[in-house]
Amino acid sequence: MEIKRVFDILDSLNINFSKNDILCSKENKQWVKHSVQEFHLKASLVSSGLLALGLQKGDIVSLMSNNRPEWNFVDFGSQQVGMPTAPIYPTISGADLKFILNHSEAKIIFISEKSIYTKLVEMEDELSHLKFVFSFNKIEGVKHFSEFLELGKQNPQISKIDAIKKETQEDDLLTILYTSGTTGHPKGVMISHKNMISNVKACKDFAPFKPEWRALSFLPLNHVYERFLNTLYLFHGVSIYYAENFETIGDNCREINPQIFVAVPRILERVLEMICAAGEKLTGIKGKVFRHSLKIAEKFELDGKNGLWYEFERKICDILVYSKWRKAVGGNIVCIVSGGAALNPRIERIFSCAGLTLLQGYGLTETCVVVAVNKFGKGNVMFGTVGPKVENLEVKIAEEDGEILMKGPSLMLGYYKNKEATLEAIDSEGWFHTGDVGVFIDNKFLKITDRKKELFKSSAGKYISPVAIENKLKESKFVDQCMVVGEGQKFASAIITPHLINFKEYCSNNKIEWLGADQMLNSNELKLLINTHVKEINATLAPYEHLKRCQIVKGNWSVESGEITPKLSLKRKNISAKYSEVINKIFSMEV
Repeated sequence: MEIKRVFDILDSLNINFSKNDILCSKENKQWVKHSVQEFHLKASLVSSGLLALGLQKGDIVSLMSNNRPEWNFVDFGSQQVGMPTAPIYPTISGADLKFILNHSEAKIIFISEKSIYTKLVEMEDELSHLKFVFSFNKIEGVKHFSEFLELGKQNPQISKIDAIKKETQEDDLLTILYTSGTTGHPKGVMISHKNMISNVKACKDFAPFKPEWRALSFLPLNHVYERFLNTLYLFHGVSIYYAENFETIGDNCREINPQIFVAVPRILERVLEMICAAGEKLTGIKGKVFRHSLKIAEKFELDGKNGLWYEFERKICDILVYSKWRKAVGGNIVCIVSGGAALNPRIERIFSCAGLTLLQGYGLTETCVVVAVNKFGKGNVMFGTVGPKVENLEVKIAEEDGEILMKGPSLMLGYYKNKEATLEAIDSEGWFHTGDVGVFIDNKFLKITDRKKELFKSSAGKYISPVAIENKLKESKFVDQCMVVGEGQKFASAIITPHLINFKEYCSNNKIEWLGADQMLNSNELKLLINTHVKEINATLAPYEHLKRCQIVKGNWSVESGEITPKLSLKRKNISAKYSEVINKIFSMEV
C-alpha cells in the first residue's frame, strides 16, 4: 500500500508485520512489549473513545507525558479521526503550559504524572477549552487511560473512523509542535502528514534499516526530532524500546542490545566523559593502552586515509579497548544519530574510530525535520559537517549574509494563528529562513558555521561565534556548562559551571582536601584547571576571540530551572539575566 498519511504506516505494519515488540517500555523493572496487532487495536480504541466523548474532526488533542507506547496509541488514534495533536514537554513551566493549552484550544489532554495534574488544577479556571483529562499512570482524582480505552471498546465507531481516514488528505494538519524558543511565547509549528511522510521517505536509507532492528528511544517525543525518528522506525518495522530515563540509558542499552539510538551532543559529551573517567582510573600498562587508544581515536579519518600502520594500531586498540566501549552500549550498535545542536568533530572521530558510527544531521521543527544528514555509503560522511542535503529539498546559502535557506515538501504549513511570524520566516519566493549560517564544502556537505541570532559583535566590530568556542570549553571534563559573553565589549569572556563530581575525584586523586561544594567552587585548584584549559583554547582562536576573565559560577542549568530548552540549547537571555552581576563584574575589570 502507498503511504501518504502518517496513520497509513500503522495499517502497513498491521498488514506486513506480526512483531510482538513493536513498542516496549519498562514497568516494575520488566520490559512490557506490545505487538503490532495490539498497537493497531488500541489506536482504534483511542479513535472510538475520542468520538464517544463528543469530540470532532479538527479538535486538538494534547499529550503531556514521558515516552511510552501509550503516547503512540493516542497519537495514531487521534490521527485516524482527523484530530491534530499538540504535545507538550512534561516539565514545561506553568505559564507556557497555560499558553499552549489555550492557544491550541485543546479539548482533551493525556498526562502521565501527578505533578502535571497539580499544574492543571491550579490553572483550571483559566483553561476555557479543556474538557477532559486522562492519565496513563494511576493518579487519584483522574480518570485512568484504561477507562478511556474501555469507553472506546463499548462505543465502537469503525465506520466513522474509516470514513474520516478516507477523506483525510496528505496536506491536512497532523500536529502542532510548540517550539520552546529562547524568548517570548512558544510558537506553534503546523506540520502536515505530507511534511512528515515526505521527510521519512527521503531519509529512509540514511542507515541500513532492517525490521529485526531495535531502537532505544529517550529524547522527548513531543519534540520533532524524536517524533520523526520514531515515525521512521515504524515505517521500517523497527522495534522501539523506551528508556526509563536519561540515567538508565546505559543499562537499557545492555538489556535490549539496540542497533540504533539518537541523541543530542550533550548526551554524547557525557558518554565520552564517562569513558575517559573510567580510563583515567586505569594504571600501569592498561592505563597506557587506554590513553594511546584515545589519541589514536582523536586522529581518525574515514576510508583508511591515515594509512596501513595507523589501521594496524587501530585494530589492536579495537581488540583491547574499543570493543569494550561497544559492549557498554549493548554490542550491536550500527549507528548513532546526533542532531539538535552542533557536535564537536572530536566526538565524531572518537566514536567512529571505535566502531560506533556517528551520523550528524541538521534540521528544525519548521522543516520536519531533516535538511541534511551524513549517511551510510562511501563518500557520504564528512566530519564537522551535517552531511549532504536531503534529495527532495532545495537548499541554498544567502549571498548577503550566508544564511541557510530551504524549501521543499517537508516545510511546515506555517505558525498556528501567527500569520505575521509565518511571513517573516518564509519569504515571497517560498524560501524558509533557518536563522543558521553555513557553507557547502566540496559543493556537497553542509557545514553550520553560526547561528545568526547567537553571533555577536565586539566593540571593535568583530563577529564572534559563541557556540564554536563553547564546544571547545566543554572538552574539559571539569566544565559542565558554559556560555560565552561579550556583545559590544572589548573582549569575549565566559561564565562556566564546573563539573564538581569530576573535580572532587581529581581532588581525591591528588590528595587535596575537599571542603564542600561551595568552598571548592572558589578554590585555586579549580581555577587553575579551568584557566589552563582556556589558555589552550585561546591558542587556537583569533586574537579578537580570546577569552579573558572567565568566571566560575554556581548552578545546575536545566529545562526546569529555565536556563536551557528541551533540546538542551542555551537560553542565553535567561542565563544573562540570572548572572547579570557576574557578567557586569567581568567587563568592569581593567584588562
